[in-house]
Amino acid sequence: MIIKELNGVKPVFGTDCFIAENAVIIGQVTMGNQCSIWYNAVIRGDVHYIKIGNKVNVQDGAVIHATYKKSPTNIGNNVSIGHNAMVHGCTIYDDVLVGMGAIIMDDCIVESNTIIAAGAVVIKGTHVKSGSIYAGVPAKKVKDISQELVSGEIYRIADNYIKYASWYK
Repeated sequence: MIIKELNGVKPVFGTDCFIAENAVIIGQVTMGNQCSIWYNAVIRGDVHYIKIGNKVNVQDGAVIHATYKKSPTNIGNNVSIGHNAMVHGCTIYDDVLVGMGAIIMDDCIVESNTIIAAGAVVIKGTHVKSGSIYAGVPAKKVKDISQELVSGEIYRIADNYIKYASWYK
């Protein structure tokens, strides 16, 4: 793994985190407990801060970045960021699933209990309301989320990634 101090600022990690050997974490990154950062993931806090809550998994190939002096990235608790997703200069609340290959752009707000579908592109400044499923390019609300999806997908995936990380420690 590459954990790099930049301009005198080192990433800060909570307890019981897993970081894959080839993950890259740079600069102004603060991470909570029970997080997992998977293979080829990049979290680059070089141009603004990135705050990550507890029980967040950043899956293989995902990129988290921000916009210089303008848009930091804030990620809540119990969030799964799917393989090859890009999260950039936005705010994601608790209990969110960001699907594989999804892109969430600057100044977006993604409220709790939400799924951003695989391949969705959430364009700059979009406000995703709680309880929604967004899909497409550009992403639009396609339906309300059911409690079955909240527990069967959002919670299940976040909990499973804690289990998967334990296999690697």
